[in-house]
Amino acid sequence: MADYNNTLRQGWNAFCDELKRVGDIVFADNVPEDETTRSTGMRLLARNIALSLQFEAENADPEHPELLHYFDPLRKQGGDNTDALYLGAPVNGKHRYRLSGRLGSARFLAITVLEDGDTPWGGKVIASLFRQDIHCDADGHFELYLSLEPPPARAGLNWVQTTPQTYRITIRQFFADWLNEEPMAATIECLTADGPPAPPNSQDVSRKLQRSVEWLRWSVSYWVEQINKWRAQPNVFFAYNELDENAIDATPGGLPLIANWCLGDNEAAIVRVTPPRAAYWAVEFGNFWWESMDYRYRLCSTNCHHAVLEASGELLLVIAANDPGVPNWLDSSGYPEGYITFRWVGADSYPRPKLEVVPIKDLHRALPDNVKTLSPEERKQQLRERRVGVIRRFGY
Repeated sequence: MADYNNTLRQGWNAFCDELKRVGDIVFADNVPEDETTRSTGMRLLARNIALSLQFEAENADPEHPELLHYFDPLRKQGGDNTDALYLGAPVNGKHRYRLSGRLGSARFLAITVLEDGDTPWGGKVIASLFRQDIHCDADGHFELYLSLEPPPARAGLNWVQTTPQTYRITIRQFFADWLNEEPMAATIECLTADGPPAPPNSQDVSRKLQRSVEWLRWSVSYWVEQINKWRAQPNVFFAYNELDENAIDATPGGLPLIANWCLGDNEAAIVRVTPPRAAYWAVEFGNFWWESMDYRYRLCSTNCHHAVLEASGELLLVIAANDPGVPNWLDSSGYPEGYITFRWVGADSYPRPKLEVVPIKDLHRALPDNVKTLSPEERKQQLRERRVGVIRRFGY
C-alpha cells in the first residue's frame, strides 16, 4: 500500500480517537451533573468540530485568508454576544493585507489585530480600530492595510503595523436595533501571496486534522475553567480583570461584568442596575458552557435599543423558567445555572448590577409595585422580531 494511504488512514483514525477522548470533558467533576447541561456540552462539542476545522484546516492559510463568521445560532462558545456578528481571518506578519468593503451600520464595530498566544483565541492585542477610527468615504467604503512596513502615504489611509507574531484579525459587530442595522460587507486579500493554494496532501491533511481536534479540546476546556472561577461565588457580578488577567477575553472599548447565575427548581432572580451613558450596552445570558441561549426563539438578552427601563431609569430583569410578564425577561431555558454578562462599551461609568434570588411564589411581591409589564401579545411580537432580526443578520 502506498505510504500516503497509510498516512491518511492513521491521521483519520487519530482524529476520531481523539474526538472520543474529548467527550470526557462533558463528564468531568467540574461540570454540573444535570441532564440538560451535560447534553448541551455534548452538543457543543459536536457543533464546534466545524469551528475547529475552520480555524485549523479550512481557513488556516494566511496567504489565502477568508473573512468567515465564527459564531451563529447553531455554533457558539466563549460567551458569544447575542447582538453580534463575529468575523475573522488568519493573517501573518510576513505578508501584506488589504481589508476593504463597506462598514455597515452596526451600533458598535471593532477590528482587532492579534498576535498568537496562550489562549485558544490568541494573545496580545496589537491594535483595535473602532468605527470612529476608520476613514471611509461618504458611502461607507473603506480600505485597511496590515503590514510590517507602512504603505505609500495618502489621504484617508487606514493602516495597522503588524509584528512577526501576528496571526489573526477579528471583527466584532454588535447590533442594537436588530431589524434596521446593516452588517459589514467586506473582503480580505493577501497582497503578497504567490499563486493559489497547493492541492492537499496526506501529511498536510493529517496534520490539520490533529491540530483541529487539539483546538477543540483546548477551547472547550478553557471556557470550563473560566466559568468555574465565577461559580466559586455564584450570583455576584465580577469584572473579568477581577478574576482573570487575560485581556484577550475582554471586549475592546468596554468592560464586561459577569455573574454565574444559579437557581433552584422553585427560584427566580431579579437583576437591577441603572445603565450608564454609553455608546452601546447589552445584557447577554447563557448556559454553563458560555453558550448563549437559543436567541432565535427565546428571550435571553437585551440591549440599549430593546430594553424597557423603569420610570426611574433603572433596568430591571427577571431570570425565570416561565414568563413573569415583565418586559426584560431572561428565559432560563431549562438550565439551573449559567452566565449573565453586562457589557458597558464607551461608557461614562461601569455600574455593577445586583442579583437577588427569590422564591418564585414571592417574585411579584419582590418586584416594585409599579413595575412595567408586557401583555401576552406584546411578548409574541418581541419573539417574532427577534427571529426576523436573526435572519436579517445571518441570512437565515
